[in-house]
Amino acid sequence: MSASPESPQRTLWTDIKAAVVGSQQDFTSGSIGRAVLVLSIPMMLEMIGQSIFGIVDILFVGRLGEAALAAVGLTESLLYVVFVARRIGEGKPEQAAQGAFQSLILGLVVSLPFALLGVALAPQLLGLLGAQPETVAVGSSYTAIVLGGSSTVFFLFLINAIFRGAGDATLAMRALWLANGLNIILDPILIFGWGPIPAMGVTGAGVATTVARAIGVLYQLHLLSRGVGRVHISRRAMTLSRSVGRRLLRVAGPGMLQFLVGTCSWLVVVRLVALFGNAAVAGYTIAVRILVFALMPSWGMANAAATLVGQNLGAGKPERAERSVWIAAGANMIFLGAVGVLLVIFARPLVEPFTSSAEAVRFGADCVRIVSYSYLFFAVGMVAVQAFNGAGDTATPTWINLLCYWIFELPLAYVLARHLDWGAHGVFWAITAAQGAIALVGVLAFRRGGWKHSTV
Repeated sequence: MSASPESPQRTLWTDIKAAVVGSQQDFTSGSIGRAVLVLSIPMMLEMIGQSIFGIVDILFVGRLGEAALAAVGLTESLLYVVFVARRIGEGKPEQAAQGAFQSLILGLVVSLPFALLGVALAPQLLGLLGAQPETVAVGSSYTAIVLGGSSTVFFLFLINAIFRGAGDATLAMRALWLANGLNIILDPILIFGWGPIPAMGVTGAGVATTVARAIGVLYQLHLLSRGVGRVHISRRAMTLSRSVGRRLLRVAGPGMLQFLVGTCSWLVVVRLVALFGNAAVAGYTIAVRILVFALMPSWGMANAAATLVGQNLGAGKPERAERSVWIAAGANMIFLGAVGVLLVIFARPLVEPFTSSAEAVRFGADCVRIVSYSYLFFAVGMVAVQAFNGAGDTATPTWINLLCYWIFELPLAYVLARHLDWGAHGVFWAITAAQGAIALVGVLAFRRGGWKHSTV
């Protein structure tokens, strides 16, 4: 009888250990709360690891001035493709491996032209984003290196999406923390110089980040080829299948469009902020890194919900998939609500360590406060959108992004910033309003239930 009170503690510890160390488990049965916990913890750690990339970069680059910070902020990009969750949910690991292999081939085809374009036109791209001449002069090499090495970003996210979709979130976490650790070591050495290694300034940050991510990708490929997790890309899986390719394109095509809609809208937002000078861009860059860092654990819950939706739909359990989303959304609201309050209170002290510019601190702190007001909306919206992705329905999030970002957020940002003379603050308020719109539209679309009948 004496062991009984200790059982819950041992069970909780066992779950946490399994999440961090890694274990292959069936998430189509048993406690949904436990499944969210086991999947979320490594995803949270992975996402935090990714955001530390950005935090470390601007912590060091911030010492180089507003122009260097602006260059980093104008260069950011992201890519994400999800395909494998449904194949694992259906209990077809061989199809998952073949789908993963063809995803990598698609990733190579898509990322290489973009990388070449980035190298050739780095100064022009910065100019299009509204960079001032000083920023172009300081940051062109950084932009060329980061965009030239963008395939590493693509594959790091793509392969981690494969791991997460297969329920091997721990492997994704390990790969990203390896890359992140290397970046933390290389950043100060290459930016400021050490021993025989010359100081490279902001260019060194680009080299450090690209090298670290490349090593992370090599580690991911090692895991896939060895079959450490559920997806094993063996020689047998290295084949091109028309049927798998068609299914992949049916999901990845809208998925890439979803990415482009979101990313291009983000570029327009940065362009609007750049109208108000380097201090505004530098402050916005710092604020975004802080805001994203605070959001990363929340993305872990959203990705956990996506994995549970994919695997439970594949196993023929749509009701369990729906319950998983609502449980994850509720937990997310509690977490982000508390985080949002802290960010509003401590916005300025959080921004100050990254720059000595009083103007950049002012812009950054205001951005943190204003966008933090939308965190409850973020909590619900990100889970709803990721639920569609997990179901293989990438078209619905694309339309949501198009409606809420391009038709609502960007016109609102322009009107507030330019016509009502709110300046960069008008852009910040438009971001907050857009998150409210995404949450509302996402929940309404999710409740309609069409995602339960996805045929991916």
